Amino acid sequence: MLFNFQFGIGTLLLLLLIVVVSSFRILREYERGVVFMLGRFWKVKGPGLVIIIPGVQQMVRVDLRVVTMDVPEQDVISHDNVSVKVNAIVFFRVVEPDKAIIQVANFLQATSQLAQTTLRAVLGKHELDEMLSERERLNLDIQKILDAQTDAWGIKVTNVEIKHVDLNESMVRAIARQAEAERERRAKVIHAEGEKQASATLLEAAQMLAQEPQAMQLRYLQTLTQIAGDRSSTIVFPLPMDLLTQLKIGKSS
Repeated sequence: MLFNFQFGIGTLLLLLLIVVVSSFRILREYERGVVFMLGRFWKVKGPGLVIIIPGVQQMVRVDLRVVTMDVPEQDVISHDNVSVKVNAIVFFRVVEPDKAIIQVANFLQATSQLAQTTLRAVLGKHELDEMLSERERLNLDIQKILDAQTDAWGIKVTNVEIKHVDLNESMVRAIARQAEAERERRAKVIHAEGEKQASATLLEAAQMLAQEPQAMQLRYLQTLTQIAGDRSSTIVFPLPMDLLTQLKIGKSS
């Protein structure tokens, strides 16, 4: 009889020890515990040692570190009706653990689904050239929309980055042809601009020489000197009549 009593006391103490030990929770620095008492939200605890009353209180752990989430590749039709495949990455963290547990069933899955729909909606309003050249602005637009929509879940979206914009082969060839045509157009414009500047300079020089006949004569003589040094060919160079006239005047005097 005494043995049975001692055995019962020992079992009771063992059960009590198990209950006491199971009521202790240790939360790391980046963790918080959302505590419910009899099904109702009570408070957010942590970090450190947390005591939970078994059977009366329940605790859900929440990680406060930044989550890096890959947004799966999405089929997007741009504003100029070009079909592209786009994927992105979203950086976010929980700032209000109670809302992240109470307001949404699975905040990770909800944020992922919302990021996918937001990515398609935002990029669909822009043309292909904007997707390729203005990623920073598009990243900021997506981040602002996601942050506003996840605020009710206690989530802060810190950054969004578009990783890849994939085009089909025909569109890649079309863009290459467009870039080549643009380079040719710029080359022609630069060449025409150079011809225009050269023509203006030649016109200015001709006007200056026309105003000074002596300068024109010196130019003729300089040209003759240059030609005389080249013995590889014979060149017939017309001699200006006004130069002959001046030579005759010089001899007669």
